[in-house]
Amino acid sequence: MSSSNLPKNVQNPMPFMRRLALLLLLVATAALADGPIKVVYHFSEGLDQASRGIGNLNNHLAADPTAKIVVVANGAGIDFLLKGAKDKNSNAFETAVGDLALAGVEFRVCNNTLKSRGIDPKRVISDAQIVPAGVVEIARLQAREGYAYIKP
Repeated sequence: MSSSNLPKNVQNPMPFMRRLALLLLLVATAALADGPIKVVYHFSEGLDQASRGIGNLNNHLAADPTAKIVVVANGAGIDFLLKGAKDKNSNAFETAVGDLALAGVEFRVCNNTLKSRGIDPKRVISDAQIVPAGVVEIARLQAREGYAYIKP
């Protein structure tokens, strides 16, 4: 049988392969859409941003209590995750962070920032986890785990 007698999809399988790839992409996208929304909040600007961001986090959880939220802090953004840090009204950030952690929010602190600023890792509050590099953690969460990015 000559190739001209074969069905078109056998002669040139590329249109079929494109349709199959598109179908698989749609199925994978639909599967991801069924789970909780995953968001990474990026804190890098200091205590004022942290105060705004904590408000955003509380509002986010009030609107969507099933959201999977990770806060990644680097640069001046780590300051609110250090023992003794207070907002402009003298409220301890550790209390607000503890409440959010109980609601499932995870907090991650950049070790590169700790090293470059000479901050002892023991100063990081217990509800925060130290990661090697904040920006790498954000990129990993976005690229590998499908997190949306928010910077308050």
